[in-house]
Amino acid sequence: MCVQKKNAIFAEITNNKMYIDMKKLLTILVMMALLCPTSAVAQNKLLQKAQKKEYKAKMKEYKKEGWKIYGSSRSLEVALLTHYDKLNKGGDDVYEVVGIASAFKSKNVGKQTATNNACNLYASQAGSHIKGRVISDMGANSDDVSAEFDHFYAAYERLVEKEIRGEMSESFTIIRDKGNGSYEMQIYFIVNEDAATKARIRAFENAAKESEAAQKYAEKVSKFVREGFDPSEGEVGK
Repeated sequence: MCVQKKNAIFAEITNNKMYIDMKKLLTILVMMALLCPTSAVAQNKLLQKAQKKEYKAKMKEYKKEGWKIYGSSRSLEVALLTHYDKLNKGGDDVYEVVGIASAFKSKNVGKQTATNNACNLYASQAGSHIKGRVISDMGANSDDVSAEFDHFYAAYERLVEKEIRGEMSESFTIIRDKGNGSYEMQIYFIVNEDAATKARIRAFENAAKESEAAQKYAEKVSKFVREGFDPSEGEVGK
């Protein structure tokens, strides 16, 4: 009887302890559920505030420097808001690339030049990324190996420029009168990383045909080509 009574008391204590622990756990979970949405909402408000500030600053800059929308029936305000919306929705999968053209008289020529410069910018950065990875990860900085890759780098950049052209999505274009009969133009492109990666792979496959070094280290270099990078860190113009 004593043994049974002891076991019953022990079981009751254990059950009570489990109940208390479970109650504490549920309390913690409820608190987390209440706090997390609040934190997310707060962060979202801060982000919206920062984006609004960024938008106002950019519009102020455009107006001060005399920029106007080009080739669109939308206002510059709406074009910029739409552009930011595309970038926000795309997240890490999309990038902005800006092509610049200056001191031109024909607007058609200016637009073509700005487009070419945007493609040149992307191709140059793609080439720099590959060169940096080859040197740092493969130790290809000795004269013999470096010489092998020099031809490949040039061919790769040339072919990336060609392949990326079809993947550059124009978001909006702005233009300003320089006051001497010539104009300056900026074209804002959005590049989807998945499409850009496929373009780089096509460029690599064709460039590798012209380079023994690329064929020799094809597996490693191909891995570098597939790595993403942010082409929105610089601008090219002429």
